[in-house]
Amino acid sequence: MKQSSSSSNLVQSSSSKGNPWGTSAEWGPFNCKVNGGCLEFTDDRNNRTYKYMKFDGKKCLNFNEKGKCTDEKDTTIYAMVENLNVGKMVDGSLNQNVDNEIERYCYDNDTLICHYYGGLYQWAEMMQLPSACNNMDCSDRYDPTNHQGICPKGWRLLTYEDFYIILNSNGNTHGIEGLRSSFGCDGYNGTGFSLVCSGYNWEYEYKNLNKGIYWFYPEESFSDSQNASGSFTGLSMTTVRKGSYNKSHGFTVRCVMSK
Repeated sequence: MKQSSSSSNLVQSSSSKGNPWGTSAEWGPFNCKVNGGCLEFTDDRNNRTYKYMKFDGKKCLNFNEKGKCTDEKDTTIYAMVENLNVGKMVDGSLNQNVDNEIERYCYDNDTLICHYYGGLYQWAEMMQLPSACNNMDCSDRYDPTNHQGICPKGWRLLTYEDFYIILNSNGNTHGIEGLRSSFGCDGYNGTGFSLVCSGYNWEYEYKNLNKGIYWFYPEESFSDSQNASGSFTGLSMTTVRKGSYNKSHGFTVRCVMSK
C-alpha cells in the first residue's frame, strides 16, 4: 500500500502567485444548510480535515442500454463535499509512476491551488494500483463497487452508482446544476455536494480551472484498456457527461464512507 509523503495541512504555495481567496475563511464553495449540515473528518495521513454530508436519494437497480435507470429504491450514503488532497506533488508534465507513495498534480504546479481545489490524479494513482495499469486491463484486481484507492481508511472511491444517488438526492430540482457550487462553478448547489470547477490535467497540460471538472470512477473501459470511465461537467452545463477517458489524464477524486 502506498503512503503519502505529506505531513502538514498548512496552506503553502509552491509558486510566487498570491492567494486568490485571501484566507481559508474566504474559500466559500460549501452549502452546509441542507441535508442535516456538514460533518467533518480528519485524514490522519496529513491531518487535513474534510467536510462530508449525508445524502438521501435514489439508488438505481438497473440501467438500460441507453444508460437510463429503469428501477430505483431509496437509499442513503455519506460522501465528501470537497475534493481529496493527499500526496506528494509531481510536475504536470510527468506520469505518477512511483508506486510506493501517493503522487498528485496541483494545477499550475501550485500546492496552494491543491489546498483549495484538491489534487489531480491519474487513474492508476487514484486506484492505488501499479502505474502500469494505466496501459493495461487491471479489472481483475479490484471490486468496482467497493474500492478504497487513495481514499482514507473507512472510505472508498466514488462510483457512478454513488453519483446517481447524489444527483437524485432529496431536494435536488436542478440536476447537475444542483451539485455544482455557486462559488465559481455556476451552480445552485441545492444538494450541498459543492462541485468546484477545479480544472484537470489533459495530456500533461493543465486546462480549464474555474471552467470545468472531470472525475474518474473505479471502472475501466471495455473497449480500450488505456481508458477508464469518468464524468465531466462545466460552467452552464445542464447535464453531466459520462464517457471513456485516457487513464493518464489527471482528474479530481471524491470519496464515500464505507459501510
